[in-house]
Amino acid sequence: MKQGKNSITLVTGTEQTRLALLEQLQEFIPGEMKISSYAIDEGLPEMIGDDLVIVSSGIVKKELEELERLDPTSDLLIAKRTINYEDVAKILRIPKGTEVLFVNDVLETALESIQVLIELGIDELKYTPYYPGYTGVFSTYPKIAITPGEADKAPDFIEKIYNIGPRVFDFTTIAGILNRLDLLDQSAEDISKKYLTKIISMSKRIAEFSGELASLNHHLNSVIDGLNDGLLVYDDRGEISVLNENLKKIIGMPAQETAGKKLKDVLYHKSLITFLMEPKESGEKIFSFEDTEVAVRKIYLQSNNAYIATFKNVQETIASNEQLKRELIQKGHFAKYTFEDIIGKSEAMTRVKEIVKKLSKTDLTILMEGESGTGKELFASAIHHYSNRSKKPYLAVNFSALPDELIESELFGYEEGAFTGAKKGGRIGLFEQADGGTIFLDEIGDISMKVQARLLRVLQEKEVMPIGGHQIKTVDVRIVAATNKDLSKMVKGGEFRQDLYYRLKMGYVKIPPLRNRKEDLQEMIRYFVSTETQSEILINPKVIETLWDYEWYGNVRELKNTLEYMLAVRDGNRLEIKDIPDRGFFMGKILTNTEGLEAVEPLGKTWERESAAKKPEMEPSAKKTEMKPRVKKLELEPGEAEILLLQEIYRLMKKRNVVGREKLAEAMKSTEYPLTSNQIRTKLNRLENLGLIVKKRGKHGTALTEQGLAYLNKIER
Repeated sequence: MKQGKNSITLVTGTEQTRLALLEQLQEFIPGEMKISSYAIDEGLPEMIGDDLVIVSSGIVKKELEELERLDPTSDLLIAKRTINYEDVAKILRIPKGTEVLFVNDVLETALESIQVLIELGIDELKYTPYYPGYTGVFSTYPKIAITPGEADKAPDFIEKIYNIGPRVFDFTTIAGILNRLDLLDQSAEDISKKYLTKIISMSKRIAEFSGELASLNHHLNSVIDGLNDGLLVYDDRGEISVLNENLKKIIGMPAQETAGKKLKDVLYHKSLITFLMEPKESGEKIFSFEDTEVAVRKIYLQSNNAYIATFKNVQETIASNEQLKRELIQKGHFAKYTFEDIIGKSEAMTRVKEIVKKLSKTDLTILMEGESGTGKELFASAIHHYSNRSKKPYLAVNFSALPDELIESELFGYEEGAFTGAKKGGRIGLFEQADGGTIFLDEIGDISMKVQARLLRVLQEKEVMPIGGHQIKTVDVRIVAATNKDLSKMVKGGEFRQDLYYRLKMGYVKIPPLRNRKEDLQEMIRYFVSTETQSEILINPKVIETLWDYEWYGNVRELKNTLEYMLAVRDGNRLEIKDIPDRGFFMGKILTNTEGLEAVEPLGKTWERESAAKKPEMEPSAKKTEMKPRVKKLELEPGEAEILLLQEIYRLMKKRNVVGREKLAEAMKSTEYPLTSNQIRTKLNRLENLGLIVKKRGKHGTALTEQGLAYLNKIER
């Protein structure tokens, strides 16, 4: 539930991380501000909400969303974390060249932590990332392990463990928290002092251990240069004391010594220098360096009459900012696909690409119609990339994922006090955020008549008005819309505005279903197999012939899921007809034709073979030998933790128990793979992606699919 004003809530995965991050927050947050904190492993309240909610990672955010415990009206910040510099000195006495395990709960965080240590100059140890479920083979067993608070996960053969404590908030996260709380300006000097004191203290200890005073500057510079942002420190005369390597890259500065030089001698940007030298002022502005837009934030340190300025690449910041993605609804993503990512050389697909490329270069509104799974979102992204707006924002909104009452506030924004629960200061709408760029409105057939009327105004007048506002704002946004419905029928039935329909249909594209372009099937099979795996496999040509006879009413998405399943259940390095899923896997019924092959019938329809579609002529080489795309072997073998989880799920299902992570964690304690709740969540996600289980909420719990049961029977046989 919402707490009082001036309060924040911290949510972490584990209790140890909660304690470490809470202590760090209390170091910077005023004592009168209330801080609540929870660890998922220790239990959560029914709803997490506050003036500001801080989650320790993207994984924790996803967990809260799955549990439906996160209040969507709260201001959310996803932390970035780094090694605790105060504890790094513990590992400095490890001899150079020593083989060590870096132990963490998952591979990704282990790799991130190793990279931080290397950037700090602790790069002469031979690191191996280690985590529960690690399947690597050691030629000689390392005797030493380094861990950020995960000592219980180290293997038994380790003799010495260096615990450097849980990862803590990095500088940018602390600054971001204080900025959200309007405390940054008054705390900037204190933050800088504390962080610089820790860095200098750590560097002194490094120098003492190495016996070389020169190491102090070397490692301090390593920390500064390792920052993700550009960093500039200078005095009121414009004399530079620090200018890191990342800043040189961001603004295109050649490698040169900058300490002691004046701003005007190294920054050939008059308006930037004017901003930086404004006396005794802090602030933020955006500047252009050729084709790159850079956000510059300046902080004035009154005690020594100096300034700290940070430089961020705007596009990279937007693309990586999970908080912004949340505010852009359903992880509104930035354009990452081009026309090269759309597989298919059939006549139907080639024609569509040609038309869409021509439309992309115009500013016409585009309406795409096509069945689910045909790739409409890929086309929308490619349109933006190919357009003259490619360097501007690209936002995606899926209307089917939004309740109607939220759509207006997200699209058009709102003023402070516009309605109960409105965020302090209001919120800028998506149309304003996408100004100059493209907005992709997916499943547009799902919006209400009220929203249709407001959307029509944007198309006609290029104007928006926030909810509760009195000022009209002009926007320059190109709209690409998509639907799997027949909007013309909806217009006739009075469910969709005729004037909006024709406004959207200025540029119209019909995306062909996969069953109408089966000539692309072979290429797509090769593509998906090669991208899903990396080891070499063989594909029996009969597999392609059999898949050709399916009607693919789930389109490309169904084909991709089918191939993922086949790769999961195959024997050895070969895909055979027996690996094709059973009838229950496909959309609709499966019939057997006169050749003994299988075909799909959509539910409630009569199956008819496409008379115009011909089976592929197998390439001569394919008749004699089998294709060898490069694929990666799936790590799902008897004896692994995933197999044990499947067995436990089946055992609990037979007892008619609701299968949840807590019960699975308790059951796994007696096995060779005692897993935490977080680890079980990760493995359940993997099993669900393989099609072996389905995760349901509430009283239903987790259950085996038909494929999961068949796979388990096969393993046990």
